[in-house]
Amino acid sequence: MAASWLLRTGFAVLLLGLAAVAPASAASPGSELTKLDDPEDTFTSPDGQVIIEQYWKDKSEYDRVYEYWAFDAKHEHGVLLNRDNYTDDARYPAGFRFSPNSQWVVRMQKIGSGTQTLFLYQRKGFDFSPATPKPLGEMAWDYFYSQPISRKIHRKPQDRHSLNHAQVNLLQGVDDNYASEGRKWPDSRYLILSLSFDAQGEDRKLPWVEDWQVVFDTKTDKFSIPPDLVRNNAETINYPEPKRR
Repeated sequence: MAASWLLRTGFAVLLLGLAAVAPASAASPGSELTKLDDPEDTFTSPDGQVIIEQYWKDKSEYDRVYEYWAFDAKHEHGVLLNRDNYTDDARYPAGFRFSPNSQWVVRMQKIGSGTQTLFLYQRKGFDFSPATPKPLGEMAWDYFYSQPISRKIHRKPQDRHSLNHAQVNLLQGVDDNYASEGRKWPDSRYLILSLSFDAQGEDRKLPWVEDWQVVFDTKTDKFSIPPDLVRNNAETINYPEPKRR
């Protein structure tokens, strides 16, 4: 009897030991979520090791929210990218662009009619974490309002959320570090962003901006405007036509 009890106890201890060393089950979307099946809604890193998929669910009749999941190639390890801003900034499908070294990913997020911002994530192994303290798009607008151009548009920095159709876009060229644009930049370090808004719906139209460009350095978290972008940005302000009498 004692031997039988010892065997049972030993077997239980073995199971507990295995449970302690066994890896926890990988995170994954819940069964209440539906995957976007269009191939254009799935994104693969250049090294082929990471896949980003998009899932959605309806919280109510007019309230659809999305989750963006990064998986390893075998779909065994999942990471929810937008875990810290689940509802406010995830009501539409997003686009994703990896850096050439697959260590950074930009989320291009529609947040309303004609409105878009950017989020930046850093990859370490199969884990992803926000690379900036606030959305990259918001940081770009912060920088914009620190520049002389912001005084020419006659809009107060605290009123930036009232900008009509405000967009922050990622310029094409990330895939080759903008070498196709004549750049000779270090691998996967710089991103070129474009800021725009318009004056639609304003009773008294003020100047607006189209395609104002700035460079973000992923190594220093700083923005800058190279000389060629200074020339470009000088032509981005649009002024309303004077009213005809």
